[in-house]
This record gives sequence, structure tokens and C-alpha cells, in this order.
Amino acid sequence: MERQAVQRAREAFLSGRTRPVEFRLQQLHALQRMITEKETEISTAVKQDINRSQYDTPLLELIGIENEIKLAIEKLGEWAAPRPAEKNILTISDEVYIQPQPLGVVLIIGAWNYPWALTLNPLVGAIAAGNAAVVKPSELSEYSALLLRALLPRYLDKDLYPVVIGGVSETQDLLRLTFDHIFFTGSSSVGKLVMEAAARHLTPVTLELGGKSPCYIDKNCDVRIACRRITWGKFVNCGQTCIAPDYILCEPCIQGRVVECIRQTLLEFYGADPKCSPDYGRIINQRHFNRVMSLMEGYTPVLGGQSDASQCYIAPTVLKDVPPHSRLMQDEIFGPLLPIVTVSDMDDAIHFINEREKPLALYIFCTDKKATKRMIEETTSGGVMVNDVMIHYTLSSLPFGGVGQSGMGRYHGKHTFDQLSHHRACLVRSLGMERVNLARYPPQDRRRARRARMALKWIRAILLFESYYLCNLCSNVHVTQYFCCIGEDKGITVCNNQMAAES
Repeated sequence: MERQAVQRAREAFLSGRTRPVEFRLQQLHALQRMITEKETEISTAVKQDINRSQYDTPLLELIGIENEIKLAIEKLGEWAAPRPAEKNILTISDEVYIQPQPLGVVLIIGAWNYPWALTLNPLVGAIAAGNAAVVKPSELSEYSALLLRALLPRYLDKDLYPVVIGGVSETQDLLRLTFDHIFFTGSSSVGKLVMEAAARHLTPVTLELGGKSPCYIDKNCDVRIACRRITWGKFVNCGQTCIAPDYILCEPCIQGRVVECIRQTLLEFYGADPKCSPDYGRIINQRHFNRVMSLMEGYTPVLGGQSDASQCYIAPTVLKDVPPHSRLMQDEIFGPLLPIVTVSDMDDAIHFINEREKPLALYIFCTDKKATKRMIEETTSGGVMVNDVMIHYTLSSLPFGGVGQSGMGRYHGKHTFDQLSHHRACLVRSLGMERVNLARYPPQDRRRARRARMALKWIRAILLFESYYLCNLCSNVHVTQYFCCIGEDKGITVCNNQMAAES
């Protein structure tokens, strides 16, 4: 099944069907229609998977996908066009450019926590770049996976963009096959297995992983507003977000205030009993429920802590005075537990962050611009955001991705297009002016070498002394007087080559 789907996709790609920009635009418009026409069905599927509110799925996933598609449609002509490259003295009269080309067949392995955004956003880039793509949604978000398999063939080319569903064995079967790129979103442990499998075929990978994203709160900022934004980012989707704040760093003098502000915000967001709130989700399955609950062993929460295994429910939970080397501070939580670790000052916070693995995101709540700049400069993370959380993910102009253990590669907007394209180096020159090339041919001797050096120095001197312009007709760079250009007028030059062609 998997092998046949991949073979069909490769044959369809080799037919050249995806090369024209017009075809790619048609597929992107079709995907856009699918999101618009099937919004209700998609929201229902996510509700069945993780009990997410019907209002949250459009906000957290579908609007972002639509924006990615709209941007790709608007900019595709520009992205796919040849990109001019800088010339040197040896190629001044040549045509030099970079041509983005499709890689071939891309494998996209999606994640269950945002089963539509984390699967379809990479697909948008794959389509825009002219690739075929085999889509493997997570088996844990079962209803979304089944719906995606039913919908995608109705809107997109069935051969070029097949959907393969199944569990671990099906994913392993896919990874044994040859792809031109693998785009994986998930845990670091599985990411290592994906990279190991890809290495057998020398397949490049994009790994969007996770990690423990720190959230530093400066004692002089507005703690109430900071905690309101942190509470939203931490507990939306029941804490199952790769860029959610994993833990808080703050000085001991504001720890009690932080706890109280989070308590007030939770009451405002979810009421006295979050279990009854339509806006509060559930853990994806029993295995992950047990994993998250085990992280709380030995701690007494200052907020929350209630659970119901029959519903995979864990209340929004805050734990304070967490030891830096506890298990809770070693593993990515990926659930509604928020530890607070105290540090003596910003220096201590920077040291704390730097002695651990590089996170996917770093959040800084601070109104002192100098201190904020210092923290940004002295730490490393996939992304950084000041005075809010997670919103940087929504900006397509920013590359989204990790560093070190939190991932490799980047995507969103043009970054996805570039990630899933081959940037082909192109240099085109004429067969004329062969006398210039004689110096490089054998047989070589001291006299010929000296002539070549003198010629290069002469050309370099001309380029430094004389003006050179971008021809307003043929778009090539020419040097005034020495390289065929005439008609100097306010910095606008028309070259003889263009005039001869027009005559």
C-alpha cells in the first residue's frame, strides 16, 4: 500500500505535471476551498480527538492554514522566478542566477496535537515548490486522519498527494522507501529515528521537534498581564503545544504574586471547575495521561492537580519551588503542568537556560529594553518572543524551527518554499571573446601566467575606477565605456547588445 502510493506519486512527478506554476496555483486554490467548505467537519473531528472547542480550531489552525495558502498564491510567481546572483570579474558579461526547482517526492509526517496545521502547512510549501507529497497524518488523532484521507483526494490530484494512514508499522514502512525530503513534526526521540532512517538514503530532513521552552518574568514588569498571556499559552489545547511555555523562571520575591495572578486568570478563563468548561481540552490518550500524571509524583500543586483518568482530564496545574534537577525539569511536559523555578536575577536565569538543551522558543517578559536585548544576545533558541507567547508562530515572514535538540530546518511562507526547493546555480555565457579564455588553457608557462595576472588586475582596476550600471532594457550589469554600454544619462545605461537585438 505505502510503496504503491509512493510509486504513483513519483511517476506523477516525473511526468512534469507539477512544473507549471499554473498547476501549482490550481492545487493551492483547491486546498483553500477544502478548508473553507469543510471547516465544520474539521472542527468536529478535532473535538472528537482532543475535546477542543469548536471555536478554537479555526482560531488555532484553520485561519493560519488559509493565510499560508493566500500568501503562497500571491507570491508564487515571485518565489519561483530566477533569482539574480552577484557576479565577479570573470563572469561580468555572463548571465548568472539561481533557479528554484522542485526536489521531487516529499514525505510529510504530521503531529496529533494540531493535526491540520502541522500537516497542511508543510503541504502548502510542497505544492508551491512543485513537489509531489505523501501525507502521513498522526494515528493518534484518529478522526482527523480519517477525515483528511477522505477529503484530500476530492480536492487535490490523487496521484501527486496521497494520504497514508496507519500506526508505527506503516510509518516505518514509509521510512524504508526513498524520498527527496522528509518533513517531520513530533518528539525529539522519534525525530532521531526519522533522521536515522533518512540517513540510509541520504535524504535531507526538516525536523520540527520540541523541548522545554523557558519563560522568564522580570520582577519589574506588569506581572498581571504577563501571567494572563502565559496562562493562555500554557493551557490552550490542554498544554499540548510544542511552543507552549514549559516552565517559569522568576525571582523568589514575585513567585507568590505569579501564582495568585495565574489563579485569577484560570478562574476567568475556565471557571471554578475547568472540567466543565467547553474551552478546556483533554489529553490525547491514556498513555499520555499516565505520562503527565507521573511527572507530578512527589509534588503538591499550589493550583489544580485534579484528574479523571476516564476522561483523560488533568486540571490546569501550577507547582512552585520546583528543584532545577527534578524529573519534571528534564522531560518536555507537553501537558497542563506549569512548574515555577526561582532564580536570583537575570544572570542566573541566563545561566540556567544556557546549561540546558537549546529550546524551541524562549519567552521574556521584561520592559527594560537593554536587559531584554542582553538576554536575547546571550541565549540561543529556535525563536524568541518578548512580552507574549506563541504569537511569533503566526507570522509567515519569520522562519519557524528549532536548533540543536529542538529541531533543524525552518518553514512558514517563503521559508517553506525554500526549504522544499533545490536552489540550482546557473551560469550562462556566450562562445565569443575566446581570446580572453586563452590564458587558462594549457600548456602553461610563466609568461602566460604573468599575462593572466596582469589582465585580472587591469579588469579589477576598471571596475573600481569606472561606473557600472544595470541596463534598463536587458537587465544585465555593464561597465561604462569598457563593456559595450552607451547612452549614459542620469545613471541609466542602455547596452549595445540590446540595441543590436532590437535593430
